[in-house]
Amino acid sequence: MTTINVLSQDVAMTSQQSQTQSQQTQFVSQPPKQQVVQQPSTQQQPQQQQSSFNDFPQFLTKTRLQDLVKEVDPTEQLDEEVEEMLLQLADDFVETTVNAACLLAKHRHANTVEVKDVQLHLERNWNMWIPGFGTDEVRPYKRATVTEAHKQRLALIRKSIKKY
Repeated sequence: MTTINVLSQDVAMTSQQSQTQSQQTQFVSQPPKQQVVQQPSTQQQPQQQQSSFNDFPQFLTKTRLQDLVKEVDPTEQLDEEVEEMLLQLADDFVETTVNAACLLAKHRHANTVEVKDVQLHLERNWNMWIPGFGTDEVRPYKRATVTEAHKQRLALIRKSIKKY
């Protein structure tokens, strides 16, 4: 079984980095102002760590995203803003999934993140299953809830069929 070593300090550091990153993205997305905002000296250390955190390759690159779009529709072209948004969305998804898996591992009093931690988060929050890592239990099929309007349409169809 593949495991990733995780320390509680890493979880805290990752959450601090994500908070710092979200604060930075808020400042970047706003138009420049005349005022200069001074940051406390306590945030200088996470920013240095943040730069090394961003040195890791992205999970989804622009070329891979363009390849995926071409698989769906060869004539489709994404705007630059849409590409950036999708890349950010993918990175955020991976980051939140890893953070949640780390918290689940910490809750189990374990020093490693296991597949079952990621699996539990994806099942509970995203209704996703990891192929090949499922249990032997048979999952019940979730029937869609039938609305009252749908029942009325079905009754109307049955009624019209009985007339003929």
